[in-house]
Amino acid sequence: MTSTLLTELPELGTLNRREVAALVGVAPFNHESGHWKGKSFIWGGRGSIRRVLYMAAVAATRCNPVIRVFYQRLIKAGKAAKVAIVACMRKLLIILNSMVKHQTHWQHFTPLFDTNSHWV
Repeated sequence: MTSTLLTELPELGTLNRREVAALVGVAPFNHESGHWKGKSFIWGGRGSIRRVLYMAAVAATRCNPVIRVFYQRLIKAGKAAKVAIVACMRKLLIILNSMVKHQTHWQHFTPLFDTNSHWV
């Protein structure tokens, strides 16, 4: 994952969270016109990075306590599993972008939500 991000996303750490999410193709865009309201969807961006982020997000929903709680909260809120995975992909990308920008390491902390989606 690291080599893919470093080689195919050299902008990592130089963009804000919205720009990097749109560049990779994990930012939701609304499909609307006039009075017609459609669903949000993701498109465009760099597919190779999106594939790597997908696998990382699947693993993180099982092993990373922060992402796992976030994923479970989305599922309990009624989101589809694929929608929740894409949200986790975006969250991972934003965390990585911030880590590169501020030159910090991953800091494990207790999630703000418990497994029942209540504030701790």
